[in-house]
Amino acid sequence: MTNTNHHLPKGTSDEHYTPKHLFDALNIEFDLDVASPLGGSNVPAKRYYTKLDDGLTSEWYGNVWMNPPYSNPTPWVERFLEHKQGIALLPITRGKWWDKLWASECAVMPLIYNFAFERPDGLKPKPIVFRTALYGFGETNIILMKMSGLGVIR
Repeated sequence: MTNTNHHLPKGTSDEHYTPKHLFDALNIEFDLDVASPLGGSNVPAKRYYTKLDDGLTSEWYGNVWMNPPYSNPTPWVERFLEHKQGIALLPITRGKWWDKLWASECAVMPLIYNFAFERPDGLKPKPIVFRTALYGFGETNIILMKMSGLGVIR
């Protein structure tokens, strides 16, 4: 089995789209996508921060969507934990940031094992080699996660 990510130029592997079907299932519009890909997004949001906007240090407001760069999720998770209003797509992993999320009051919904990102070039979806989950803060977000049919919440 080959790694389908090897042919991508170094430094571009963080630019992937969360599939539209996930947002269709959630039936939600966010105020802000804090880590949107440069080429656009499937995220239903009123405003988008890309790496050019530096979403990590820009003001976060309202209900946020966060699918941060997986190459360095820790500062993004810290910010998400401070904001406490939104939904994030992150790996299920071990580590200090994951322990903090697990210990918080956020809802955790593991996604299916074969969850894949859409690629900006429209080619074959990029499989994720590790399990991912949605992490949600806020009553409305947690209700929508439960109603989505995407999985079971802890």
